[in-house]
Amino acid sequence: MADWRGIDLWCAFPGRIADAALLREYHGLLSETERARQRRLYFERDRHRFLVTRVLVRMVLSKYAPLEPTQWLFSANRHGRPEIANPEPGARSIVFNVSHSMDLIMLGVTRGRALGLDVEGVREQAASLGIAERFFAPDEARELHAQPAHHRQRRFFEYWTLKESYIKARGMGLSIPLDHFSFHFPGDSGIRLAMRADQQDWAARWHFWQFGLERDYLTAVCAESMPGGPPSLSVRTIVPMVSERRQDWRLLRSTEA
Repeated sequence: MADWRGIDLWCAFPGRIADAALLREYHGLLSETERARQRRLYFERDRHRFLVTRVLVRMVLSKYAPLEPTQWLFSANRHGRPEIANPEPGARSIVFNVSHSMDLIMLGVTRGRALGLDVEGVREQAASLGIAERFFAPDEARELHAQPAHHRQRRFFEYWTLKESYIKARGMGLSIPLDHFSFHFPGDSGIRLAMRADQQDWAARWHFWQFGLERDYLTAVCAESMPGGPPSLSVRTIVPMVSERRQDWRLLRSTEA
């Protein structure tokens, strides 16, 4: 895997994972710290999603480096982003990012490049024009208001997922003000990033994809550009320890369009 530069996206649906024996096996893969974090969660659905998320990360990462799922170590940067802490060179070069919404957990994995992703259930969640007016860039808020009422829900989450993917790729979270950069949609399928000069970043550094998954989910992926052109995307659905298969997805727009 040393020369691999693609981006693999792994999808798990915790609501479809209910076998008691399998869940006991999952629990055995968690670290003591993870078990303690799981116990502190109040709702059973949150404990279940946490369990599936941690097992998804551990099982999938072991596909990219010769480590057992129980051997993975994690730390957090000063903004709270999880990172791999294992000392092995083959492990430390792996970059991963996780997002979840409704009944979908998505794990992105690549090597040697910054990566961020966000997934949102666009049918079940309500768009907030108040959030857009307060936190989005002024041109984004204006464009959102200019949309027909029936399209504002979708456009809000198009902006939101792209913004989340970018700040996650930067590894800085909401310490980057959301109105200091903006997204624009040239043509029918393009994405263009613009940002203030004080961001100490440049738009050409990043490549974006936005795509639909099943009927309810909108996903944005932000990856650091590298020589050789944009990386390939692979999307798979997995039930850890049981099965995996290719997942259908529909590209909506990208920076190369």
